[in-house]
Amino acid sequence: MKKKVQILHEDSDLIIVNKPADYLSIPDRHDETKPNVLGFLRNKFENVFTVHRLDKATSGILCFAKNEVAHKHLSKQFQERTVEKIYYALVDGILTPAEGEIDQAIAPHPARPGKMMVSNKGKKSLTTYKVAEQFQTVALVEANIKTGRTHQIRVHFESIGFPLSVDAMYGNRTEFKLSEIKRKKFKLGKGQEERPLMTRTTLHAFRLELDQPTTLKRLNFEAPLPKDFSAVLKQLRKWHK
Repeated sequence: MKKKVQILHEDSDLIIVNKPADYLSIPDRHDETKPNVLGFLRNKFENVFTVHRLDKATSGILCFAKNEVAHKHLSKQFQERTVEKIYYALVDGILTPAEGEIDQAIAPHPARPGKMMVSNKGKKSLTTYKVAEQFQTVALVEANIKTGRTHQIRVHFESIGFPLSVDAMYGNRTEFKLSEIKRKKFKLGKGQEERPLMTRTTLHAFRLELDQPTTLKRLNFEAPLPKDFSAVLKQLRKWHK
């Protein structure tokens, strides 16, 4: 069944959506037929302006503006870092310290287009974090990005030795299987093939706080974890505490 974009909030100035993991934030430059949130919203509303983006494989909260004045106001909030952006990330390892910050500049990788890396020549980037749940070999982390660099959370956690548990570009695996959690207790029936619990980046944009452009009231939005992320956590809580 095809996943759907969920509209969490709409007013005269902005639209808040919960993006599924298989959707682009904006149209692909080479193929505009690929599912994307901006295209979905423009079929419903007269004017929609992009404020920020999420990677295709990342699920969660996205904000769009409904007019040029609101777009300018919201974009300024993101630029001036008055917006609060909280992500849930599942990372490999026993994360110590359990709370801290990663203050490392990020720049494009010189040899791999589309990939980023920690570099003194890059743009200042700051991520603060705290462990929400620690399991035997992975940790559920709340990450707060103070800057909005491309792949920031993925690059930052990889740089300190705790890459995302599923991340084809920066991590150690491309899918998360139940057999990795249950180990010797895992058994498949004859002729059965194991289906992975999660096949995309273990990252979810959970919470977004910003000011409503007209009323200036502080708004707080949350997007519940999607089924694949919840399924992994359910098994970790059962077998990996």
